[in-house]
Amino acid sequence: MVVGVFGAGAWGTALAYLSAKSGNKVIHWGFGGIFDGLSDLEKPENVSRTDNMDDLKNCEYWLIVTPAAFFRETVRKMRAVYNGQPILICTKGMEGETGEFMSEILNAELPECKDFGVLSGPQFAREVATGVPTGSTIAGNNNVRAGGHIALANLYLQDSDDFIGAQICGVGKNADSLISGYLTVKAAGENERALVFTRAWNEIVDIAVEMGASCGTFLGLCGVGDLFLSATSTTSRNFSAGQAIARGEPIVAHTVEGIFALRGLIKRAEKLGVKTPVLCEMKKKMGL
Repeated sequence: MVVGVFGAGAWGTALAYLSAKSGNKVIHWGFGGIFDGLSDLEKPENVSRTDNMDDLKNCEYWLIVTPAAFFRETVRKMRAVYNGQPILICTKGMEGETGEFMSEILNAELPECKDFGVLSGPQFAREVATGVPTGSTIAGNNNVRAGGHIALANLYLQDSDDFIGAQICGVGKNADSLISGYLTVKAAGENERALVFTRAWNEIVDIAVEMGASCGTFLGLCGVGDLFLSATSTTSRNFSAGQAIARGEPIVAHTVEGIFALRGLIKRAEKLGVKTPVLCEMKKKMGL
């Protein structure tokens, strides 16, 4: 299969390399020709790089792996070269300004795409790129999932049709990981950290259920698996950012998905009439 990968950060690079190692030809697009993810790793021979989206026009399957903050802009540009490919959204997050999920942005900006899905799970980019055993949830229709099993054959993929739940899991773990990192510094003890962290996650599940997601999705790889990985490790960008905020240290805000996730979840909850006192209080405490 010929796979097109949009996004040249660490996660986009990891998936491009993984897809190549899974036996596919990969065309990897980076904005402005800048490929700044995992630059110390050797690029597989069957990965070609480009800054011209037209080069991905005839790919059979697309992966979108841009940061949430740049997702809408990227999809708008992709529309000119879209050729009916199934699209797998590999971006975890929400648009902070609108509270929209990536699938909602895709529907708005590329309405002709009917075959799309979501990849979400416990995945640190470097470990994926270097072949560490990794599992993820792939959520979408049969066509998207079948293509995903070929494009990402070296991942353990857990099939689901709950793409709303899978997205909320990915968004929610970003927000709760940010909160978890903050609490490692600011909480009075481990008991308080566990209390606030769990109540925040409960509010996220409440939002998901109100939107029609399945509670069972939160028990899978994209749920408890990703939450465990991201909310307990300093390798997690969101967890580390939460610690930095608590210490008054500077962060590069646009690279921290948890900030946009927290803002977006609160906005969505307000629209749905779901109460989120813990999420709101943590947003206030972190000055977001």
